[in-house]
Amino acid sequence: MAARRILLVEGKDDEHVIKHIAGNRGVARFDEIKSHGGVSALLESVPVRLRASEDGDTIGIVIDADTDIVARWEGLRTRLTEIGYTAVPKRPSAEGTVVDPPEGELLPRVGIWIMPNNQTKGILEDFLRFLVPDGSKLFEHVTNSLATIPEGERRFREADVSKAQIHTWLAWQEDPGRAMGTAISARYLDPNVPEVDVFVAWLERLFIL
Repeated sequence: MAARRILLVEGKDDEHVIKHIAGNRGVARFDEIKSHGGVSALLESVPVRLRASEDGDTIGIVIDADTDIVARWEGLRTRLTEIGYTAVPKRPSAEGTVVDPPEGELLPRVGIWIMPNNQTKGILEDFLRFLVPDGSKLFEHVTNSLATIPEGERRFREADVSKAQIHTWLAWQEDPGRAMGTAISARYLDPNVPEVDVFVAWLERLFIL
């Protein structure tokens, strides 16, 4: 069986965003992008998928930092070291982490990207905020509008502010309410910003080189 390029992600939004970024940036296709319906299911699947991989497979993991990037990294690092990886760094690389298996071990090459940028807390939507056109007065209006919601009327958590910002931004476009992935192809979100360059370089380093 030919070696496979597999990407494990939390959910369908991550899957669609990455597919549209890859398509717009000409990144080599994946053999599989597997969404898991949430972070817990993704974390539980990591040791199983790595152990079940075929010789020569490469597996990427894209996961949100959420509110604590240190805890998220330690959770992944522990899972990798427990199944035999010996060169997992103590901290994630700002450029995205790539870990080769120990010599002689039938484990895949594995890469980890922690949204939004491997360095700070946050989620997929924090990454997508980088893709909002620089200096947009509309996005400034979005952020101001959300910040002035009357006391007691805001329904979303503080941790979900970036999610509210991105979805409001998309609701106010010429074609309101596009999904985040198709919003990239429609250029409501710009896939050619430096932050995407870093993500694309990680994908290429992991799956192509």
